[in-house]
Amino acid sequence: MEGRKTNYVIVTPVRDESAHVPKTIDSVFNQTIKPKEWVIVNDGSTDGTAAVIENAAKACEWLHPIHRCDRGYRRPGGGVVDAFNEGYEALASSSWDFIVKLDGDLSFGPAYFELCLEQFHRDASLGIGGGTICNVIDGKIVPETGPEFHVRGATKIYRRGCWEAIGGLLAAPGWDTLDEVRAQMFGWRTRTFGNILLHHHRPTGTADGIWRGLVKNGVANYMCGYHPVFMAAKCARRLGCRPYVVGAVALGYGFAKGYLTGTPQINDARVIQFVRKQQVARLLGKQTIWR
Repeated sequence: MEGRKTNYVIVTPVRDESAHVPKTIDSVFNQTIKPKEWVIVNDGSTDGTAAVIENAAKACEWLHPIHRCDRGYRRPGGGVVDAFNEGYEALASSSWDFIVKLDGDLSFGPAYFELCLEQFHRDASLGIGGGTICNVIDGKIVPETGPEFHVRGATKIYRRGCWEAIGGLLAAPGWDTLDEVRAQMFGWRTRTFGNILLHHHRPTGTADGIWRGLVKNGVANYMCGYHPVFMAAKCARRLGCRPYVVGAVALGYGFAKGYLTGTPQINDARVIQFVRKQQVARLLGKQTIWR
């Protein structure tokens, strides 16, 4: 990749990840193209996370730990973005081409970032990308499924031009969908790379429990302005996924809870209009960001 822009920085918010973050650290340290800088934000961990990242930093001049006070609870959506933003503000380097939001419970091969950056170099319109998350289910490695345009919040790579266009991340549930919607509005493409894999050691939703995780997703969909008919179709499709029926009920309950409790939606009518227009087109089988 000689002659191409490969300068990337990483910000990793972590909370109580002493069991998993060593795998993430080893994965980054072994990359064929290493980051220019990596800030790990210890978001008030009460286990041994702080010691793990401090020890790792002693062996690496481009790894910088930050420690936040324990607020006493997890704050879905907003908490992780607040921690990320603190890490972002602490970056010493300003001459980066890509910024990565990377979770601290992942492991991946040594060519992960090299392969991902190659995708960006092949497509100048690609603004947000990332690998495919895999979980171990019943002893088998199973890739997560979803629309190609959606890049999981655990592994987001932003091209600088796109990052500046969307103005960073919104500190609220649904942030990892809103960034993509805003990117699409500004003419950028977003895509998960199906053949570039990462191993997720804490499956999605398990930090807060599966029921709470799905309810949280439903609330996030409401806050993003999802069309009610599209959401009904999404819940219906969820009936056939584990946990069967219960998952669909949790998702629908979270969405309805947004209405019943008067939860504020994003304060951007353009985004909601764009989302709903895309979703109606999707229901009608037309071309959309879902393809």
